[in-house]
Amino acid sequence: MKISCSNTDISLATRVINSGGIVVFPTDTVYGIGCDPYNHEAVRSLYKIKKRKETKPFPIIGYSKNDLEKIAEFNTLAEKIAMKFWPGPVTLILKVKGEEIKKSLDLDEKIAVRVPNNQCVLSLLKECRLLVGTSANISGSDSFTNPDECKNLSGYDLFIDGGVISSKGESTIIEIQEDKIKIVRKGSVSEEEIKELD
Repeated sequence: MKISCSNTDISLATRVINSGGIVVFPTDTVYGIGCDPYNHEAVRSLYKIKKRKETKPFPIIGYSKNDLEKIAEFNTLAEKIAMKFWPGPVTLILKVKGEEIKKSLDLDEKIAVRVPNNQCVLSLLKECRLLVGTSANISGSDSFTNPDECKNLSGYDLFIDGGVISSKGESTIIEIQEDKIKIVRKGSVSEEEIKELD
């Protein structure tokens, strides 16, 4: 079922997520797919939909850094990066905080987090605060920015159509190791821009 970014439809999407459903949504980079990160069954369903190995943990998107601080530990460097690039296309891999989130996502010690810069998904996050936020594609296939390109994905409950996303590509993934920046995946924010903060 396709819905829009209207307040009524966002309320519907929130109810679906709170009841264990899976939702496709626009972000500032590509279309994402997600669920309640504290719902282990929903997380398992998402692995099946994406045909993704369960050894590969999902990233989490949040409404704000304050929300993400409940599940991830921010040191001084991570704080600086978040202040400069969030909301935006930078994902931080940080030490996970909280046994409940570790258990529901089957995490070891680390968690990938970001705040996306897209009003539609932010209005959803304003209600849900945290979501699993992974690209809406079968693992190994291309992610998409045009809602009409979502052809090979099935099994989700709702599709929030936010139109075509103007994007420079996927988020840059950074891991902070002993106060050093390690680029895990190159993305729309350059290594040079990030390392200016190092």
